[in-house]
Amino acid sequence: MKVAFLGLGAIGAPMARHLAPEYTLSVWNRTAARATEFAKESKATAASSPADAVRGASIAITCLPTSREVESLLDGDGGMLDAFDRGATLVDCTSGDPATSRRIAARLAEKGVGFVDAPVSGGVAGAMKGTLTIMCGGDEATMARARPVLEAFGEKIVLCGPIGAGHAVKAVNQAMLGVHIWALSEGLVALQKAGVSPATALDVINSSSGRSNTSMNLFPERVLNRAFPRTFRLALMDKDVRIAADFAREYGVASPLLQLASELLREARRELGEDADHVETVQVLEKWAGVTLGGKQ
Repeated sequence: MKVAFLGLGAIGAPMARHLAPEYTLSVWNRTAARATEFAKESKATAASSPADAVRGASIAITCLPTSREVESLLDGDGGMLDAFDRGATLVDCTSGDPATSRRIAARLAEKGVGFVDAPVSGGVAGAMKGTLTIMCGGDEATMARARPVLEAFGEKIVLCGPIGAGHAVKAVNQAMLGVHIWALSEGLVALQKAGVSPATALDVINSSSGRSNTSMNLFPERVLNRAFPRTFRLALMDKDVRIAADFAREYGVASPLLQLASELLREARRELGEDADHVETVQVLEKWAGVTLGGKQ
């Protein structure tokens, strides 16, 4: 079976590597050299265009920064829309937005092509290990066609609801991550100014009800030792939390915390720049308070 994979970024490339040994794999990337290099290292074929990648593929997977970029691949010279075979399925692993996903799905349905939104969680490490959590939106029949391919790089695969549900769950998950990072940053900065060691505070918090993955892993491994590896850009988290805030507004849900989190992360992005990692958000709170958590004091 032919599978197409479009978007060989930090997470996309290791996801695609799990597919290469099992399927006839065609890959495409906006930077063509990356697809060519990937093809040399695997059994894949580098496609010259999105249309070339998906032509003859039963399953096509996109993994791009935004839904808008996925939608842009449908049309134009070399676009996917008219290249799909009837009965094919597009699985979008982008951390996208529900509204655009529904629009893409409607256009594909007119061509007899199925759609599943399937954003992933687990980061680069999870993609490399093939242990990603994949949250999906679509109907059960289309999901059944996509599931065997997703199992190549996903450990927990959940059909969350209709088209757009996967992207909605991912956005809310990312919003929770953003809230945790910001709230823990505020709390530890205040505690340090009161004379409490951040390491001591985390030791207590991580044995108490306030603990989270952020307090148990991200802050001890990155903030206290000032490592800040670039694993997930703050710019992308800002985008995801904005999707969550928009989603809540779309359904008329009172969401003051989501709206505020979106505004605060947008400010952090402005201060830290486009290349900052999401955990570096703590540096904004440190700057405002005039303290540094961890490292040499």
